[in-house]
Amino acid sequence: MSDARLFWVGLNLVKGIGAVRFKALIDHFGDAQSAWEASPAALRQAGLTEKITATLVKLRASVELYAIWDELAEKNVRLLTWLDEDYPRRLRDVDQSPPVLYLRGELLPEDDWAVAVVGTRRVSAYGRQVAEELGAFLARNGLTVVSGLARGVDAIAHQAALNAGGRTLAVLGSGVDRVYPPEHRKLAGEMMECGGLISDYPLGTPPESYNFPPRNRIISGLSLATVIVEAGQKSGALITGQFAVEQGREVFAVPGNIYAVSSKGTNRLIQQGAAPLLKPEDLIEALDLRMASEQKTARKVLPADATEAALFDVLGSEPLHVDEIRAQAELPIEQVSSTLALMELKGLVRQVGGMQYVAVRELQADYDEKKLD
Repeated sequence: MSDARLFWVGLNLVKGIGAVRFKALIDHFGDAQSAWEASPAALRQAGLTEKITATLVKLRASVELYAIWDELAEKNVRLLTWLDEDYPRRLRDVDQSPPVLYLRGELLPEDDWAVAVVGTRRVSAYGRQVAEELGAFLARNGLTVVSGLARGVDAIAHQAALNAGGRTLAVLGSGVDRVYPPEHRKLAGEMMECGGLISDYPLGTPPESYNFPPRNRIISGLSLATVIVEAGQKSGALITGQFAVEQGREVFAVPGNIYAVSSKGTNRLIQQGAAPLLKPEDLIEALDLRMASEQKTARKVLPADATEAALFDVLGSEPLHVDEIRAQAELPIEQVSSTLALMELKGLVRQVGGMQYVAVRELQADYDEKKLD
């Protein structure tokens, strides 16, 4: 990891600097180090309030960034920022994604194919059965299970995915070195072998109650869809569902007994328009994930013919409209459109809205290397 990331860590420590202000600072100063070292006047000119400016100035006088860097290495914690190619792709696509993520374990490209399974801590026998079956089903079908490591539905889904030989990720409301609840430390250890623990909170952050609702935006942001198994009317799982809606992701709710407190939230979601999940297969059908394993394998395949290669040569990390792609590739629009659709299915390119496309970054690097050979 580059030492430049030290200053991302520093800015991430400043209360009041979230994704919006973080981006504004990077845009204004050009890099995190310049923002971290800027004068109070320059920080205010960049848009920080007097209070946040004072907080930053006080913090940088007292914190030793290199000591934090050493602690990250000692605890085998990996740092991911917006600058990193392996920052989670789906999370990167949402508004106000976290500038900094801390990871214990490993993120793999196949974790792009993930479904969040969340629900109440006070799970019923019915909810336990559903969470177990759903976690195992998703894992057997090559999908990563994402949840929050909480008691109840979360832990059940994590464990079921592991038992089925799959991958699972937990997003914590604390630092990744502060596993909560403590009785899930063994489970967390198993997860780091087949997934990992993720947080945008700095090391040492305790599991305060107010940390948990914001972390739910990461759970939904990492996932294609969120499934709420059981939830009371004030359950935190409903917050995850709301974040998913705001992020343009699918939300499914498991219907339950109309008299059960733990089903009041999920039944209300269905009444409000969430898709009822009657069996795990419905999820695969609704999200068109029948080819998930094949698609993940196909992502490793480079362009198969001259047309795909021509389009891949044109595309990069900056979005290009299909008309511009056609013009640069000098190919008929029908051929370009059909080939892009196939390349998207194979995972070679990604549509980012408005008929604009980008190349998948890790494959672009592989392709460029092969062209030089």
